[in-house]
Amino acid sequence: MRALVSIFTALLIGISLYQLSFTWFVNKHEKAMGEKALQQIKRAYPTAATKFPGDKEAAALYQDTLDQLLRKRKQELLDSTADTKITWWGQTYQKAKESELRLGLDLQGGINVTLDIALDGLIKGLANNPKDPQIVKAIERANQLKLNSDQNYIALFATAFKEVNAGARMAPHFANPNNKLANTASDNQVTTFINEQANNAMAQTYEVLRKRIDKFGVAQPTISLDETKGIITVELAGASDPERVRKYLQSTANLQFWEVYTLEQIAGSLQAADKTLEGYLAGGNKVDSLGNIIPDTTSSAKVDSSKMNPLFQKLFPAQPQQDPTSGRVVYSNFIGTSRLQDTGAVNSYLAIPAVRNNFPGNIKFLWGKQERNANGTLIPALNLYAIKTIPGKEGAELEGEAIEDAKQEFDPVTNEVLVTMTMTPAGASTWARMTEKNIGKSIAIVLDDIVYTAPNVQQKIDGGSSRITMGRGTQNRQLVIEEAQDISSILKSGKLEAPAKIVQEQVVGPTLGQAAVKGGILSFAISFAVIFLLMIVYYNTGGWVANIALILNLLFTVGVLSAMGATLTAPGIAGLVLTIGIAVDTNVLIFERIKEELTKGKSYQQAVIDGYKRSMAPVFDAHITNLLTAIILFYFGLGPVLGFATTQIIGIILSLFCGILVSRLISDFWTRKNRHFNYFTPLSRKVFKHAAYKFIELRKKTYMVSFVILALGIGALINGFKYGVEFSGGRSYVVKFDKPTNPEQVRVALEHAFQATPVVKTYGATNQLDITTDYMIEQAGTAGDSVVLNKLYDGLKPFLKEGATHEDFNTKYVQGFKRVDATISDDLKKGAQWATFWSLFIIAAYILLRFRDWRYSLGTIVGLLHDVLVTLAVFSFLKDVMPFSLEVDQHFIAAILTVIGFSMNDKVIVFDRIREYSREMIGADKTTIINKAINDTLSRTIMTSFTVFLTILILFLVGGEVTKGFAFAMLIGVLTGVYSSIFVSAPILVDFGKDKPLGEVPKANTASTPVKPKAPVARKA
Repeated sequence: MRALVSIFTALLIGISLYQLSFTWFVNKHEKAMGEKALQQIKRAYPTAATKFPGDKEAAALYQDTLDQLLRKRKQELLDSTADTKITWWGQTYQKAKESELRLGLDLQGGINVTLDIALDGLIKGLANNPKDPQIVKAIERANQLKLNSDQNYIALFATAFKEVNAGARMAPHFANPNNKLANTASDNQVTTFINEQANNAMAQTYEVLRKRIDKFGVAQPTISLDETKGIITVELAGASDPERVRKYLQSTANLQFWEVYTLEQIAGSLQAADKTLEGYLAGGNKVDSLGNIIPDTTSSAKVDSSKMNPLFQKLFPAQPQQDPTSGRVVYSNFIGTSRLQDTGAVNSYLAIPAVRNNFPGNIKFLWGKQERNANGTLIPALNLYAIKTIPGKEGAELEGEAIEDAKQEFDPVTNEVLVTMTMTPAGASTWARMTEKNIGKSIAIVLDDIVYTAPNVQQKIDGGSSRITMGRGTQNRQLVIEEAQDISSILKSGKLEAPAKIVQEQVVGPTLGQAAVKGGILSFAISFAVIFLLMIVYYNTGGWVANIALILNLLFTVGVLSAMGATLTAPGIAGLVLTIGIAVDTNVLIFERIKEELTKGKSYQQAVIDGYKRSMAPVFDAHITNLLTAIILFYFGLGPVLGFATTQIIGIILSLFCGILVSRLISDFWTRKNRHFNYFTPLSRKVFKHAAYKFIELRKKTYMVSFVILALGIGALINGFKYGVEFSGGRSYVVKFDKPTNPEQVRVALEHAFQATPVVKTYGATNQLDITTDYMIEQAGTAGDSVVLNKLYDGLKPFLKEGATHEDFNTKYVQGFKRVDATISDDLKKGAQWATFWSLFIIAAYILLRFRDWRYSLGTIVGLLHDVLVTLAVFSFLKDVMPFSLEVDQHFIAAILTVIGFSMNDKVIVFDRIREYSREMIGADKTTIINKAINDTLSRTIMTSFTVFLTILILFLVGGEVTKGFAFAMLIGVLTGVYSSIFVSAPILVDFGKDKPLGEVPKANTASTPVKPKAPVARKA
């Protein structure tokens, strides 16, 4: 056994060092390239102080330019050295980069998104008639049910179909030769078929997105599919263009070619629609900021001249031009233009049935893509196209299935950026027919309901070739090229059968990432140093065993994370800090037992043997309960919280290996040489020596305290909490100002901009604020984000540097951004509730299985609920008092579950000793047994809790803003865990099942004659 442990330990050391060496080599190479790039920039350009002496503003702008040039040059050097060998064994930079320890976006900046796979579109695609009222109503009902259900979408659709179509069968709506469903198929058979197609569609969506992401250009992309929840999580650490990511991921690659109406053809319809809308609004109907119609039930309003032509106030008709050659009037291929923020209102206007009836029945309105100006900046306006649909057909005459290949090229004459497409033979035939029919007219090339181009057909096009013109991109040509490359990649990757919609998004700037790295490393280093010294001070030379096990545990944890390709996040670093506490706890439990055995007069060798043997039960119990809560957190968590759960799971498993096997290996090696470790110091000999506190006698008073805590917990639920954006839904921005800013003044200023009260709080430094608002959260996508960002900029203008433009605000002041749709926030809240429930339930079941006594499970549940209620009360009643944020978010739930696991450590230690003494102290009453068990384990309880508390306190003080709320909740939980173990859980064993013994009574001692209480007798191993 010793040989096996030695070999396995050596292998783990070798693998971990090998895996982490890639990170060292990559950092060394990147640092060298960074220095080389800096020297080149210094030689090519003067410094800011030299170029603009005395002009601080001009110097700052110039320095920003130099910084951009430096980053660009460094990246060019890294790209050019991708095949350079940088390791001692000949590994290239590119290969080493793929194997280094991955840093999450919260440590290096980047973008994280959660996409919800839309299966309603798949159901429509499988249905014989997607517009059938029975199908439409069932989908609408399924969407409603989804808000409050954890069932998969297909099961909800089946339930909804039966609910809204009483007595109807599903088969007639889906039975056809392609679906291989007979008209006589049962509803269960149809549901099974749709489920199979849904699973295939989700897998296909995942694969298509993975192919796209692989071509995106970030070093270490991460993508994962959760089929149960129907979501895909994507993390692009280092990505810096959120808009490009959104387009890239949400595109369904649904390419269509449509004929279009010009303004000449529908000018009369458009004017009639404007008049109809004017009368509609004047008749007492109001429209909100998004253009949604709100009936006015008060009184009929008089026509206001300023409100005339409401449609044309939002949509500006495209003016015809005169052809200089022929002299005839030429109409644009689009019918009008709207400001970006007005597109929602125009959509709502045109959707009103009375307005819609003025247009031809086959018309469909689509917006064009957002164009760029000569500087490469996006123009805040969109063109509106009127598409001619085909009556009785869902799709276009020519669609994306006809595309065989697509690539980005340049026009040899105009040098414009193009996306060229080659068609299949069948597609080429259809394209030739379409172009011949539309000579002198426009054909719109539409991708995902966005018109990318609508070229005028000059002649019939044979051969199956087509192209999308992207423009020249005069001053920022690279942006246009990237967009064209994205489109060609999307078209080649394939169409998504089940489109994915972004429901949660987080953008972290590199500055925030650097701060998180600094705080994480500092907290980790201080925690390690403090615990290292504490072990030696308290356990003498025995502390070196714990420290060696601790070092190996951390090395193995980080090495395994790197080998698995896992991502280290800021919460992951918090998990590493907690791993220090877990690893030390194992040795504290063992060492305290060895000290007890030595106190009984045993030899060092025998004390070590008995100490390890008798510590196994509480050590395993503590680790298993911690592992169970970590697994539950991993299952229900999303985003960075997964990093914490992953690190904790690995750390717990390795803690068992290092704390039990490795430390025992070291101890045995030393004692075989007729030497021994000292486990006592002058300090540890005195602490809790001869402790004989009467804890159980205080239970009536502590019960009263528990009732007060119960009342406060219920009061907390009534008083409410400050929910983070993950649970409330909304948009959150981290904004860094040039000087310290008063949060209250900012809040008042933004109230006017948003017409609602935002949440404003300091984020780390006094010149950095976290601003959260639910303004326009119901409108997702580019338009909603753009409007909210504009409002934020308008509200914060007085606090920005004079002359700061919107672009300056977006690129220099906004350090991070997060958006969570209401649908996913509801899912996250339900997930958090279920995670807490299952943690309590599974732990109670485990304790029942372990101790075979319902009283131990009851004591556990009551004690854990006590810990949770205290934490909830603090976060509720002190949410507006503390100088830092007490938000209830995913990090808070992670803290609650971790508290549950750690609190179990204390309870298991006490329960295990109570059960042991109940077998040894025959005839003693319950109060005596429980008091002695608590007193004899007091040193272990306090020491284990103290080490965890110390590491969490350090994390709270220096770990950074991301983990501050998590650490504070953990601090409360550790303190209340000790209290509840002694004063809540243990007393329950006395007052419930009074006639039942605390443990199994040995058969040899079942005589009726009572025996006087005696001290526990040491048992030999």
